Amino acid sequence: VQLQAYGGGLVQAGGSLRLSCAASGRTFSTTGTGWFRQAPGKEREFVAAVSWRFSSTFYADSVKGRFTISRDNAKNTVYLQMNSLKPEDTAVYYCAAGSFGRAATLYNSWGQGTQVTVPA
Repeated sequence: VQLQAYGGGLVQAGGSLRLSCAASGRTFSTTGTGWFRQAPGKEREFVAAVSWRFSSTFYADSVKGRFTISRDNAKNTVYLQMNSLKPEDTAVYYCAAGSFGRAATLYNSWGQGTQVTVPA
């Protein structure tokens, strides 16, 4: 599975961005897509995940109520709508495909990452 993430950028605190993750290849071999992020000097952390079949979702507590993950099966694309952005959301955001869940080890295909910057 090949993944292309895009949509990052610079946004002021309180603003919104929508990230997209377009998948191609053997997407039928996966059951979920997740978003992870990595801030400078920190480990990669889980943000959100959605299952392809039932649209079940998981969210990290830090983004719950502000971020929404969704998928368009016809377009093989997963979106991450990010509202009420905070400086602590600044990170490189990665999408990943694999088995639906929170752990990074469940995902075996990763996109290249897209930078999200929210100035303090």
